[in-house]
Amino acid sequence: MKSDKSNPGIKKSHVELLHESQLRSARRFRTNVSISWGVMLLILVYFFSGQDFFGIKTIALDTEFIRKNLVFIAGGIPQTLLVSFLSILLATFLALLAALGRLSKFPPFYALSTFYVSLIRGTPLYLQIFFFFLALPQLGIILTGLFAGVIALGLNYGAYMSEIFRAGLSSVGRGQREAAYAIGMTPWQTMKRIILPQALRFAIPPIGNDFIAMTKDSALVSATGFVHEVMWRATRVGRAQFNNLEALIMAAIFYWIMTIMLTYVQSIIEARLSKGDR
Repeated sequence: MKSDKSNPGIKKSHVELLHESQLRSARRFRTNVSISWGVMLLILVYFFSGQDFFGIKTIALDTEFIRKNLVFIAGGIPQTLLVSFLSILLATFLALLAALGRLSKFPPFYALSTFYVSLIRGTPLYLQIFFFFLALPQLGIILTGLFAGVIALGLNYGAYMSEIFRAGLSSVGRGQREAAYAIGMTPWQTMKRIILPQALRFAIPPIGNDFIAMTKDSALVSATGFVHEVMWRATRVGRAQFNNLEALIMAAIFYWIMTIMLTYVQSIIEARLSKGDR
């Protein structure tokens, strides 16, 4: 009997059949998941249709209010994304500095980074937003609602993300650093060319999760009253016309849509970064 090595055609055929079977299983799984999602969405829509459900009256929404204010509430999406994007940039920068400080052997740097992480993680985000918006004017520092929210979100998420960066930096083996020094690289070149590219590969997926969470936490910035994002617009028209239920449901749907879109982008980035492992 000939081995597979002497007859590579048989081996290739087996591999192709296995691959096609895996693709079919994946397609069936995605189809079943889509059908399940569709059923649950139909149930949710029917729950708010105002119809009788086995003798139980479902909730009837004011469709006229929704139709008139849909565009107004949706107009806050750019502000929500702007706050989230600026905040994640600041948070990423601060997290990297804090992570480097946590790994530093220089006591002042280590103390500063641990003090920053402890202070920010020990106080609520809501308090931090109002501190930058309401407390700093007593010191002569006046910030707009947008910048107060961005600074508070950036500082808060930067403290939590510092652990992600620290774990990513620590995951790079010590032998790679020693090899870089052995061929004449400076510490900065080693960090730039060897350590950071590998650490970011592990850090980007959880950063994506934090960005999605930050998009939802940006609703807290609406408390300042000067950032007209989705939550601010929804609460404004809801209170004015006594349709808080409809307004908040619309806001929830818009946040949900943004989360789904960002999750999809995150999955693309993760798949691209994991090509080397496959």
